[in-house]
Amino acid sequence: MLDKLAALERLSRQLDPDQGTRTAMFEEVQGYVESFLTHLPEAKTFVRDEGRKGFGDVFISEAPTDVSELLALFGQEIDTTGINPASGGQCGYIPGGGLYPSALGDYLADVSNRYSGVAFAGPGAAQLELSLVDWMCKLVGYTDRAAGDLTSGGSIATLSAIVTARDACGIGPKEIPKSCVYLTGQAHHCIDKALQVAGLRDLHTRVVPMDRCYRMDVDALKQMIDSDREQGLNPWLVVASAGTTDTGAVDPLPEIADLARQQGLWLHLDAAYGGFFLLCEEGRELLQGIEQSDSIVLDPHKALCLPYGSGAVLIKDGRLLVESNRYYADYMQDAKQPVHDLKGATSPADFSLELSRPFRGPRMWFPLKLFGLKPFRASLAEKIWLARYFHQQISEMEGFEAGPYPDLSIVTYRYLPRNGDANEFNKRLLEAVLEDGRIFISSTMIDGKYTLRLAVLHFRTHLERIDYLLRLLQSKAGELDG
Repeated sequence: MLDKLAALERLSRQLDPDQGTRTAMFEEVQGYVESFLTHLPEAKTFVRDEGRKGFGDVFISEAPTDVSELLALFGQEIDTTGINPASGGQCGYIPGGGLYPSALGDYLADVSNRYSGVAFAGPGAAQLELSLVDWMCKLVGYTDRAAGDLTSGGSIATLSAIVTARDACGIGPKEIPKSCVYLTGQAHHCIDKALQVAGLRDLHTRVVPMDRCYRMDVDALKQMIDSDREQGLNPWLVVASAGTTDTGAVDPLPEIADLARQQGLWLHLDAAYGGFFLLCEEGRELLQGIEQSDSIVLDPHKALCLPYGSGAVLIKDGRLLVESNRYYADYMQDAKQPVHDLKGATSPADFSLELSRPFRGPRMWFPLKLFGLKPFRASLAEKIWLARYFHQQISEMEGFEAGPYPDLSIVTYRYLPRNGDANEFNKRLLEAVLEDGRIFISSTMIDGKYTLRLAVLHFRTHLERIDYLLRLLQSKAGELDG
């Protein structure tokens, strides 16, 4: 048996390389990273998926592979096609992550492998994550009673908020068929998914009309709530948006909050995209009333530019979040004591669906502390002004039609050709922009019209990128409409 153990130990120790080996690995990886970042400004933002060899049916084997070979494969198969999210030309989808210090934070978290879920196991790690949640609660204007959790993104954060609202309002099996949720056609699809996963598929979903700027019509909302009450139904949940995905519209939050309070409805706010604009003066003006919500979803991997997988849920009354995530296990009796109130909840797992979880805090804490808030405020204000600039310029370009003046940093627009179908023309125009590859934009359907979108949020997106896109759109539209 001892011989067997000795042989196994010799092999297993390969998993714990010595300092020299670690240094060599790190230097090769760092060389790849520096080359990637150095060439990023001139690299294309979008390349069609052509020319890759693929990983093959079986790409994990018994034999080891050299680091340089792995990096070459990573570059060939991953870093050469599709959308380059690290590029300032990524102006099609909202996430704008890629902060270098966030990668350092992840590196620290992964090497130390601290467990942040339960304070007994990682008191400092747990406290760091709870302090970040506390900072976000204060940012949105919640009181000390609030609580929340760092999640893998907006979808899980939304599910957590929906489950908390369901439990807090007593929406059980008998109440579901008569309960109603109110949202607009611009609400993110993760709302529907969360309702389904939370067992609320059979409640009544009311799509509230919007004004010409795609913001919720509060008068129409009140009429729908009143009508449902008259029919003996149970108005329960209003979902408002602080920056919709399609158009960036911010619903009239103070008016919706007043109505929800008067009617006794839970107000959930999707601020995944727009919430962190509270950091700049321009954003604060648009987001007044955010503090009156009962729950909020934020995505630091959007406006704070953290890596993918960085979301947050905030609940105004934190005790309710604890109640919906209460748990106990005998094998954890030394580490986890039953939670009786919010003050007794000192572990992120007390507020979360997750028990096993990565240590997400450093990726957020490291850049916020390293840079301070001032450059984040400036970047967010810059993005609002870049969107306003683009809207102004595209409105003055012959043949183009701009959508509503941007609330935040998303602009919708389209070209109206002299002949032919406008929808088909704009599809071709989008393809021409993507073929150029320097800027990535996207499209959506609004009122049955194929519409182009500019989503300005990346910290590497500045005026020269926007000017390049304007020239490109004008040139390609002229060629196609010639």
